[in-house]
Amino acid sequence: MEKKRSTAAYRGIDLFLFALMLAVFETIIIRAAGSRVFSDQAFTVSLASAITAIVYMRWNAWGGIHAALAGLVYCVALGGGITRYPVYIAGNLFSLLAVPLTSRIGKERVRASRWMYLACGAAVWALMQAGRMIMSLIFGAPVAEVIRFPLTDSLSLVFTLVILWIVKRLDGVYEDQNRYLERVHREERTKGEDTE
Repeated sequence: MEKKRSTAAYRGIDLFLFALMLAVFETIIIRAAGSRVFSDQAFTVSLASAITAIVYMRWNAWGGIHAALAGLVYCVALGGGITRYPVYIAGNLFSLLAVPLTSRIGKERVRASRWMYLACGAAVWALMQAGRMIMSLIFGAPVAEVIRFPLTDSLSLVFTLVILWIVKRLDGVYEDQNRYLERVHREERTKGEDTE
């Protein structure tokens, strides 16, 4: 019982910290994009798919919170019509389809692979784009406008792949956290036995 409670507490803190990072960095990026320096750029950058992909690896579908939060932060920071909210919030939630895909392949296999972790990150990005496109079409956006979504957000894919490449090399960051906690506990127990 104590282990479950401590795992739940750890998960809550972990999810909160990733949500905080996402909210702060997305707001900074969106505000910078709206500044005079970057306002005429054709491309946008977002950390939504990168952070969401990391949280999916760490905690499975709990990452849906971060996908929805990224959409909410984008809409609040950018402003605009009320129809933008379901497009970005519900659209980003399409990325939840990456969770069963990753589970079917096997999280450890994805993490240990030379390229599969990048494919899973790209899948999260692509599913978010597809979700936004579908939601936009539902709300009556013209097809020509909808097709631009993945084109204008293509730099976010690059950022996602680079960030995943970096975090994969950091111990325990891009790893299922239940497995990670078991591994750390096992290592501590082995170290304790060695010192006796």
